[in-house]
Amino acid sequence: MPNARRDAVLAKAAKELLDYAYSLPGAWADQPWPGDFVAKVGKKVFVFSGWLEETWVLSVKLVDSHAEASALPFTEPTGYGLGKAGWVSARFAPGWRPMIETLKRWIGESYRQVAPKKLVAQLDAGAAAKKKTDASKKKRPAAKQPAPKRRSTKP
Repeated sequence: MPNARRDAVLAKAAKELLDYAYSLPGAWADQPWPGDFVAKVGKKVFVFSGWLEETWVLSVKLVDSHAEASALPFTEPTGYGLGKAGWVSARFAPGWRPMIETLKRWIGESYRQVAPKKLVAQLDAGAAAKKKTDASKKKRPAAKQPAPKRRSTKP
């Protein structure tokens, strides 16, 4: 939850990313500990989020992006032994600007690691439908209109 010491842009990014996680098929919000929020699908957690003073921490389970994520200076293996299972924690101190699209991709990957196959299929079907809709919305050149017929001026 935001407080006076927290960076407003960082707090807004944290909210946007949690809202994205909660919007995934079957996902729901839980608050197992004061000040910490998790996104779950079924009974399984796919995102941990919390504040340590003014630093925001996001933890996700990564397989495909694990090496890439682990190489970044603001990440580390998640504590409590979760790092051994592929969990990565990203820490953002005041002034840091999270890479929203990258973090959304990580959240989606983490979701896919724990969600039932039917919900992943539902997510994929929704993404395919969105791409199709977006493609149909692209501007197409206007069809050529036939030239207006000229009226004869002869009597």
